[in-house]
Amino acid sequence: MSDKDYKDKPSFDLTGRLIIVTGASAGIGREIAKSYANEGAFVIATARTEEKLVSLKKEIEDGGGNAEYKVIDITKVDEILDLSNYVQKVNADLNLDIVLLNNAGFGFTKPALDITEEEFNLITSTHLRGTFFCCQKIGKIMLEKGYGKIINMGSTWGEATDAKKAPYCMAKAGIAHMTRALSTEWAPSGVRVNTLAPTATLTEFTSGTMKSNPERAKAIVSRIKLGRFAMPSDHLGAAIFLASSASDFITGHTLYTDGGLVAAG
Repeated sequence: MSDKDYKDKPSFDLTGRLIIVTGASAGIGREIAKSYANEGAFVIATARTEEKLVSLKKEIEDGGGNAEYKVIDITKVDEILDLSNYVQKVNADLNLDIVLLNNAGFGFTKPALDITEEEFNLITSTHLRGTFFCCQKIGKIMLEKGYGKIINMGSTWGEATDAKKAPYCMAKAGIAHMTRALSTEWAPSGVRVNTLAPTATLTEFTSGTMKSNPERAKAIVSRIKLGRFAMPSDHLGAAIFLASSASDFITGHTLYTDGGLVAAG
């Protein structure tokens, strides 16, 4: 049994970890990327928008942290492969433990009868196909090292459901089951795979949507037993925990940061 498999004093400190965050340009992903850097991790932030990644890198470095960025579209497997090669290049001299947070994704609200094939394919290629191949390409590096952590971003809508979000609910349920399948396969090789599942969260994008539809906002909050929407900061503790050695005996698990929504049904 190696020191990485068992620690007398588990730590939430992320020093010595190289953490890749997809979808890091805004919202929950951006805040988690900053929190990882604040806890000592070297962060590689990825997204499709370079301008936002540049500003994130500067913000992290201005706060004393370490970060690089890579512009990729996770619906394109060749770009994911390019990311994995970049990770290996960055880590060649650093030789850090690798963590992957698969955060990239999006959703929309639309009646099931009106969903187009293009919309359906975009949801599945981002959340399921993209997440899987990020796990595969970056997970290969972890398996070769004999240690690593993957955190797949799920949702309460992967367990509970919501009207007019059928493809999104399906995709997030698939991510949770993908997590369990990969955790079973890779645990003997030292790679932990878990899901972090937030509830509805107020970001710069969702805030406008909720303000424009107060009745829907009220209906969602009524299901959250703590009585409010989540803020990005509500997910940081769980994200740090799953990325740290403190969670080394946890794999195949879905951790809900949902204010009690799933428990209430």
